[in-house]
Amino acid sequence: MKHAGLWAALMLSAALATPALAQDAAPTAATVVATVNGTDITLGHMIALRERLPAQYQSLPDDVLFKGILDQLVQQEVLMESVENAITLRDDLNLQNDRRGYLSQQALVPVVTAAVTEEAIKAEYDARIAAIPPATEYHAAHILVDSEEKAKELKAQLDGGADFAELAKANSTDTGSGAQGGDLGWFGTGMMVKPFEDAVIAAQIGKVTDPVQSDFGWHLILVQETRPAAPPALDELHDEIAQDLEQKAIEAKVEELTKAAKIEKHGEGLDPAVLKNTALIDQ
Repeated sequence: MKHAGLWAALMLSAALATPALAQDAAPTAATVVATVNGTDITLGHMIALRERLPAQYQSLPDDVLFKGILDQLVQQEVLMESVENAITLRDDLNLQNDRRGYLSQQALVPVVTAAVTEEAIKAEYDARIAAIPPATEYHAAHILVDSEEKAKELKAQLDGGADFAELAKANSTDTGSGAQGGDLGWFGTGMMVKPFEDAVIAAQIGKVTDPVQSDFGWHLILVQETRPAAPPALDELHDEIAQDLEQKAIEAKVEELTKAAKIEKHGEGLDPAVLKNTALIDQ
């Protein structure tokens, strides 16, 4: 919110008594709450300002918030009137841009609301999951050593009946998995370096591979079991899908309105550097 320092000062000075309105009838948006030099400030102005406040201000007690908002609008009106007869070209252009920006955002609110529903998110999730090709996860263990010679030596011991987990604990340079008997847990494709992954995919379950070289050294790999990879849950993709639906809805609406509008971009031939010429609006 603009003028945050002014707002904070007003909040600190807000009285704890809720001001009473003079009207007998139930208040409406047109109910006048203050008049400054003949200009009315209404309850509608206050409500509109409140709903755009940051959450930490909206959570203040109603009486404090009422007094603070009323004081702010009154003081803003006084300040505005003090310069109203001296509005510059820059001021006017910024006001036009602010109005255009605000109304363009408001135009998109119903578009986004209609497009981003839980039903639409679920339908998009189902479509994405259906399009994902079947994948496999692997539960494997490995022994990592520094040389092919060492890997072949250990492979010969394994072929002779040695225990894989014990050899991993005694020989693997991957101390993390080595302490667990070489166990790497479950992983899917794309999580391991390419030579290792290729060997895992080609391996027979329960049979140790021949030595496999990667940037980390030489591996002996034991694939213990496989399972179909579970797709990501809806909760994992919910926000991403919502953002995608919102963006697509906005792009479609903008394209629709743009195509229907008569647009002539007369400025396309200008030197783009002219944007830096702030002297043009110093009036």
